[in-house]
Amino acid sequence: MTTLLLNGRVHSPVAPDATAMAVRDGLVVWLGSDDAARSEFPLAEVVDLAGAFVAPAFVDSHVHATATGLALTGLDLRTARSGADCLRLVAEYAAAHPHGIVWGHGWDETAWPDAAPPTTADLDAVLGGRPAYLSRVDVHSAVASTGLRSTVAELTAVPGYHPQLPLTAAAHHAARAAARDLLSPEQRKGAQHAALDAAAALGIAAVHECAGPDIGGLDDWDALRSLDHGVEVIGYWGEAVESAEAARALVERTGARGLAGDLFVDGALGSRTAWLHEPYADAPHTCGNSYLDAAAVTAHLMACTEAGVTAGFHVIGDAAVTTVVNALQVVADRFGGPAVARCGHRLEHLEMVDPEQAERLGAVGVIASMQPNFDALWGGPDGMYAQRLGVDRAGKLNPFALLASQGVPLAFGSDSPVTGLDPWQSVRAASEHRTPGSAVSARAAFSAATRGAWRASGVRDGVTGTLVPGAPASYAVWDAGDLEVSIPATEVVQRWSTDPRSRVPALPRLTPERSPRCLRTVHRGVVLYG
Repeated sequence: MTTLLLNGRVHSPVAPDATAMAVRDGLVVWLGSDDAARSEFPLAEVVDLAGAFVAPAFVDSHVHATATGLALTGLDLRTARSGADCLRLVAEYAAAHPHGIVWGHGWDETAWPDAAPPTTADLDAVLGGRPAYLSRVDVHSAVASTGLRSTVAELTAVPGYHPQLPLTAAAHHAARAAARDLLSPEQRKGAQHAALDAAAALGIAAVHECAGPDIGGLDDWDALRSLDHGVEVIGYWGEAVESAEAARALVERTGARGLAGDLFVDGALGSRTAWLHEPYADAPHTCGNSYLDAAAVTAHLMACTEAGVTAGFHVIGDAAVTTVVNALQVVADRFGGPAVARCGHRLEHLEMVDPEQAERLGAVGVIASMQPNFDALWGGPDGMYAQRLGVDRAGKLNPFALLASQGVPLAFGSDSPVTGLDPWQSVRAASEHRTPGSAVSARAAFSAATRGAWRASGVRDGVTGTLVPGAPASYAVWDAGDLEVSIPATEVVQRWSTDPRSRVPALPRLTPERSPRCLRTVHRGVVLYG
């Protein structure tokens, strides 16, 4: 059966004036005008788009589904404007949910009046002996109540422990594992469904789940893999190996697309656990944390490259980036650049990278899986980056244009629940970077959030992530309002690189307050939403 989408505005590189699209057996089979479509497919099922905008469905290149769902359905602390406000939200949630663990996410002390996170004593005063886990916005530290801390054996001896301040490093991982154990299978399943439902409602057809022993554990990953949901889950398992045999065995056991994702070389800038060459500007006693040394990084890359498996790391600080780039050079010298490129190794976040490193990454085909909303939330002269690093260092973070200019493939995602799932806001943030010269065009950003994210997962057929004949029918239908073609041509070229002469269809107008509204999400011909 053929389905005809008529009276729309189809974002296709081969048919920029198309108002109709035909889909059969999960594939795009035809694009053109409405009149030609009715003539070509007289017996087709017809869907009237009423002028809506049709574009390739998005792919989020970095998510944590269970944590996202828990934030969506539970205690969201991102609105807290002070420590007292945070504790008020905790108290209200606890009163409304009198049983089980209090699991919250999203507090960020950097904009609070006293810039101080809650303490364990603060939490105990509100909750008594009840277990509670409240992750910071970057999920690299968390406030834990005594009721939760007491369930972790020998926590005081674990790196990252503090009796009152948020837990970091291994202590945070231990507390998070204990908190997970207090969730029921029904809670976890409900959270995973909520996350994927939210993705589908935002035009996302597939997500890259960055799992691992320090993230959610095998039980969580296995449960997500077995979930009956239309959004495609592409998994990465963040666990280091030392031999090709171990790499193959771990991929077979987990069913993951690669041993990549959140395999932590370091932490995060907000929690001051990203690994830096020079100390933090607001904490000169520390350069952050190193979780994998050069030998372990090199061994993992060697093993995965020999096995033909995608490897990768969570890497943020400049010292961590240096460690990984140097290890990649060792592996390329051993196996050759083409062998490294064939594996599709990927680096998550990659916030602090310099021009020489970008050139070396581009030479061996390493993919940068990045989150543009990090800059939108934390960039600029007064943002968290500037607080932690100083304005000069902060202005060099997330250099999308630099990486693209050196041939580094970009894939964009959210790191949800760290930032929201809305992919249009990722496109906007990448094209309106707070640092002049670091932005990419909206067209390039859109590609990184669609075709680029498919490429990052190893799909390199040249059509997936686009709307051309023969491509999978994975698309979203949007109520987008006016398109950017209504803006004067000079402004269009400046903001969107969508010169009408290029014959590339315009993208919707975006603002921080406004994204297009998703009407329908379809993946390989199957309706996921709408």
